[in-house]
Amino acid sequence: MGRLFWKIFIGFWLALVVAGVGTGTIVWLKHEEITATPLAIGPRAGFGIEMAATMLREDGVDALRGWMTHRRRPMQVFVVDDDGRDVFGRPVTESLVSGARRVAERGEPGARVVTTPEGERYLLFAPLPAGMHRPPPPLSFWQLIAIGVATSLAFSALLAWYLARPIRSLRWAFDSAAAGRLETRVSPRIGSRRDEIADLGRDFDRMAQHLQSLVAVQRRLLHDVSHELRSPLARLQAAVGLARQDPAKIETTLERIERETNRLDAMVGEILTLARLESRTSVPAKEPVDFAHLVASIAEDARFEAEASGRRVCVQIADDVRVAGDPALLHRAVENVVRNAVKFTASGTSVDIALATSGERAILTVNDHGPGITQAELPKVFEPFYRAAGTDASGFGLGLAIAQRAVEAHGGTIRASNLPGAGLSVELALPSFTQR
Repeated sequence: MGRLFWKIFIGFWLALVVAGVGTGTIVWLKHEEITATPLAIGPRAGFGIEMAATMLREDGVDALRGWMTHRRRPMQVFVVDDDGRDVFGRPVTESLVSGARRVAERGEPGARVVTTPEGERYLLFAPLPAGMHRPPPPLSFWQLIAIGVATSLAFSALLAWYLARPIRSLRWAFDSAAAGRLETRVSPRIGSRRDEIADLGRDFDRMAQHLQSLVAVQRRLLHDVSHELRSPLARLQAAVGLARQDPAKIETTLERIERETNRLDAMVGEILTLARLESRTSVPAKEPVDFAHLVASIAEDARFEAEASGRRVCVQIADDVRVAGDPALLHRAVENVVRNAVKFTASGTSVDIALATSGERAILTVNDHGPGITQAELPKVFEPFYRAAGTDASGFGLGLAIAQRAVEAHGGTIRASNLPGAGLSVELALPSFTQR
């Protein structure tokens, strides 16, 4: 069960506790009030007060005094005048008289105010005998209902505010994202909450961040693609124009058009591969790959091409290096890095390929002896369509970008650094395959 469940559960429990404490407090206050004015309210005391009140109201004080004096069992009913003196001369405290007056004014049982035929007012009450305590009266049905309603209303209002405030923030964030403002983040509005609603807000922020990065990548890719397509399209248009001007060169022109078309086809294929990797629409298959064999086969193909141009490929591969992933995608990533090194290494030098394991990672290092690149350009070598200054511009500038996306899709890392003297070193690190 989640944290929000426990918050609601504890909230209801606290509401019951508050209702109980409130009920107990009211009972205690009533008990304190009754204790401060200890009046008898039983049937016997009520009968005595009623008899004394009737006689006092009809016959006056003297008749009441004579009646109570000649009773076999004296009644403990006090008859107090406006000055606070009992008509029978019995001692009575001022606090007891004041409390009895308050009870009589509220019309509660235990005390009454009676007017004689002569117009005099007397307070009648029966105090509790010494050592006796009157139990507090039970709360009425409506008092209990009022306590329950007040507690439930307070808790419901607090719970509604607690739940509605972050939900309003989420609605605002979704509306902003739907309007195209993908930079919207909801976590600052939610604050330091720690429950499922806060988790939902953080999930929204991650979603918005991913969407924002995808849109930025697509916009940048669209800009770069449009820029890169201008040159081959311009050459195609020029070739078509030459064919129309000089039909005798149509065969040469068609060859030119074919080369540019093949180049465009290769570029589009590279762009689609890069787009799929950046959008993560294709998740690499998690199958064991003999990485040592894969690197060895790529190095053998690269050696055949390198020797034709006066270059060498030197290989050092550890035995039985396995990783988990998509063999075709890993092959393309490694091949792009190796071919890039063979392309830029100086004539008469070698490309050094080393594969080893370090902990739970397979480390592939590819070093060339080319011109290298400046320190400022190192972070840019994995950007699409990037070509270092002074290098051959025959490629598309997508090889290392595809290699980076493919390696990262497998949970690995790739980095480039300049070698001492001259040359570029590219290091790929991939998680080793572990049999579970």
